Amino acid sequence: MDHLSSLDASFLHLETPETPMHVGMAMLVDLPPGRKGDYYEEFKAMIAERLHLTSILTRKLAQMPFELAEPVWIEDHDIDLDYHVRSLTLRRPGSMAQLESLVGRLHSSLLDRSRPLWEMYVIEGLAGGQVALYFKAHHSGVDGKAGTEMAKVLYDVTPEKRKVPPPRRRRETHGYQLGVAELLQAAVSNNTRQYRKLAELLPAAAKAMAAAGRVVSSQRTAPGERPLALGAAPRTMFNDAITNQRSYATLSVPFPELKALGKRVGGTVNTIVMTMCSIALSRFLKEREGVPNEPLIAAVPVSLRSEGDDSMNNQVSMVRVDLATDIADLAERFKAIHASSEAAKAVVRELKPMLGVDLPVTGSPWLMTSMATLYGRSTLARELPPMANVTISNVPGPTQQLYVCGAAMVGYFPVSIPYHGSSLNITVQSYAGKSLEFGITSCRRVLSQDEAHELIGYLRDAVDEIAKLPSVDGSAAPSAPAAAPAKGALAARKSGSRRKTAA
Repeated sequence: MDHLSSLDASFLHLETPETPMHVGMAMLVDLPPGRKGDYYEEFKAMIAERLHLTSILTRKLAQMPFELAEPVWIEDHDIDLDYHVRSLTLRRPGSMAQLESLVGRLHSSLLDRSRPLWEMYVIEGLAGGQVALYFKAHHSGVDGKAGTEMAKVLYDVTPEKRKVPPPRRRRETHGYQLGVAELLQAAVSNNTRQYRKLAELLPAAAKAMAAAGRVVSSQRTAPGERPLALGAAPRTMFNDAITNQRSYATLSVPFPELKALGKRVGGTVNTIVMTMCSIALSRFLKEREGVPNEPLIAAVPVSLRSEGDDSMNNQVSMVRVDLATDIADLAERFKAIHASSEAAKAVVRELKPMLGVDLPVTGSPWLMTSMATLYGRSTLARELPPMANVTISNVPGPTQQLYVCGAAMVGYFPVSIPYHGSSLNITVQSYAGKSLEFGITSCRRVLSQDEAHELIGYLRDAVDEIAKLPSVDGSAAPSAPAAAPAKGALAARKSGSRRKTAA
């Protein structure tokens, strides 16, 4: 058995019917010309052959008695693939808008905790003959980087499916469920180990805190200059309690051009992404409730994973980045966003030794679940000062072209988690060095499907605006990188347009 860390388990404890805590991917694949056979059956057979290659697909939860400690992962040797791998077909015309709406609905439902916490869908009926794949797994067992590692296991890098050695036979050491005594003994042993590790890390933690303090102090601004964003965020329409219903929309932007644009205007790809979101959110709010006088703040997950670590768990923390929406001049806004992002990353680098520490709390499952329910079903999410307005995550994706059962993957869009008080999540993931794939996931009551498409249009327009910024070397600005062209069902959208969807 494997104990969940306090961070992994928190995604279970914070889950409510309104806030499913799973992450996912919506993928598009091109079938080879003239291909025959049932792609769904072939895909399911491939999964069956490779189940043993990643623990995410074969482990399930065993809860502690009375929820006094974190649960454990145990192996499940009776996996029902017909339940976990499902087939769906879109109605005609099979547009990308229909697929996005369907993914939003599939992402709304909770995973069954009595089974391994994942589901896959093979979705046919797309215009142009493409096939879509939607995969979701609980965040308690996988973060963005671990998901990328899993992709290397499940997918191929050539059209030919690689041969996978069969699993070794394992002998059962326990029954279908663990006994109460065994679970309690494991909980005591795990807590003892955690406290011992915590004590050993105290000297390093003190040094890290001092170093982080020096970084923050060195970045304090002079009188009259823009301060670091350390206070509460302004309240917007996105800072509200949510339902379990989801809206979802996607955008693909050429990665090499975006990388070149960042270098030309004096920032990173991450700065470009943050500025795109700043421009799009400003325009979206301006047409509704107005843009707050104070700058919008983004909550940005940062990975704590060491190089070469492919363990299937969560190693992540969160920083806040100033989106500088109160600055009208785009060049100055870009600089402010870049400075805020770099300052946040500098603090994380210093605090990294202590950010990943596993802190044991007796009774935390019961306590956290109760607090999450209270927060969502009261008016607290609407009344408490928000710490951030939107979640923006930039995850490095697969660096190679991927294939699934001989079909080339041409779209690799992330699907993520909105939560009470932060109902909008914009996640960005690179794919094969070719494109940067945006996935907007939100509560449908806060951001409708049409409004999600509208925000996508504003993100597309934002690239053109950033491309007009002066170069750091004083050279003339080249033309803006266009969003990726339509690929079969991936129909191009007009910037800022509203449209009806049907699924």
